[in-house]
Amino acid sequence: MKENSNPDKVNSLKHVLFGSLIGTTIEFFDFYIYANAAVLVFPQLFFPGSSPTISTIESLATFSIAFFARPIGSAVFGHYGDKIGRKTTLVVALLTMGISTVVIGFLPTYASIGIAAPLLLMLFRFGQGLGLGGEWGGAVLLAIENAPPGKRAWYGMFPQLGAPIGLLLSGGTFLLLSDTLTNEQFFDYGWRIPFISSAILVVIGFYIRLKITETPSFLATLETKKQVKIPMITLLNSYKRELVFGTLAAVTTFVTFYLMTVFSLSWATTDLGFTRRDFLIMQLFSVVFFGISIPISAVFADKFGRRLVLIIISIAIAIFGLFFSSLLGSGNTTLITLFLCLGMALMGMTYGPLGTFLSELFPTEVRYSGASLTFNFAGIFGAAFAPIIAIWIAKNFGITYVGYYLSAAAVMTFFSLLLIRKKDHLF
Repeated sequence: MKENSNPDKVNSLKHVLFGSLIGTTIEFFDFYIYANAAVLVFPQLFFPGSSPTISTIESLATFSIAFFARPIGSAVFGHYGDKIGRKTTLVVALLTMGISTVVIGFLPTYASIGIAAPLLLMLFRFGQGLGLGGEWGGAVLLAIENAPPGKRAWYGMFPQLGAPIGLLLSGGTFLLLSDTLTNEQFFDYGWRIPFISSAILVVIGFYIRLKITETPSFLATLETKKQVKIPMITLLNSYKRELVFGTLAAVTTFVTFYLMTVFSLSWATTDLGFTRRDFLIMQLFSVVFFGISIPISAVFADKFGRRLVLIIISIAIAIFGLFFSSLLGSGNTTLITLFLCLGMALMGMTYGPLGTFLSELFPTEVRYSGASLTFNFAGIFGAAFAPIIAIWIAKNFGITYVGYYLSAAAVMTFFSLLLIRKKDHLF
């Protein structure tokens, strides 16, 4: 692989790692403030209905829209990321996500404009999904395509750290608002503050992304003229197996995360009697374990292989699902905190090496599209309806069966990982 001939244009370690981390932090902050609002705010302000459960389900349905937008974003941004480069594509993806988020903060509610309010909310939620669909793959490639031999999983975990950091920022923001505003103030204007203030983070990320240059791997495809005309067609013709099993291999990551966050928050504040503030504190504490386990998993992944680490953690998640009732269903603060910490630690262990694993399934000329599509298709199957499915299961069959739902997803991922094989010559 040829390096960039101009040493002034080579990405420094600082730019590579911080540039990949800052973008995903901003993107996930934007994504998670919507998740919090979809549980805590939007049911009352955008979906006033006959019952709190129906309003919550309608609100969570808009939450799922972004997961259908993400593969479209992957296809569009992935196409240009593989054709014209990672840098420009990453900048545009960041702006798409950021602008959509800020506009949500200014939307009038159902009481002001009626049915137009939820329709506009869905439109800009779709925009959030488009941006994130293009962001994640490019950020991971920025990291791993600049990584030295034997360090790809370590470099690849830096954009993954954006998830716990973004979650801490979003949860912390909602907690701060809950502590400083009355309930009336929070629902009147307080909920808008996180959405509008994300503009500051977007400006910072935009500046940093402009300083990044192209990765050596992408420059090599330009020099050797290995680019393909339409990456999507190449993927469907030559990499169907990688797309299918890569998607299934990532599903449990999404199911785990959204059961630990969106579903748990909804269930605890409606059926278990926890206040919004108390449960957010418990969730924020568990996110620390999420963040710590990501670099630990990367070390193991570089030493023992990405696939083996993911297989072992899938088994652990399947076992963890069997304890849903005794932990989350207990209603006990200590046991529920333990539940959240264990779940988020397992989430970090599977999330840390995932970006590197999915990226290594595809060659450079279709890697942006391939890695993004597998990750975001998994988002549809593993996250788009996970909170709604879990609420329905819990209401009709009990919390134990929500755990079985998680275990079933983990078993499916386990077999997918056994069936998939990475082509070592691609990198």
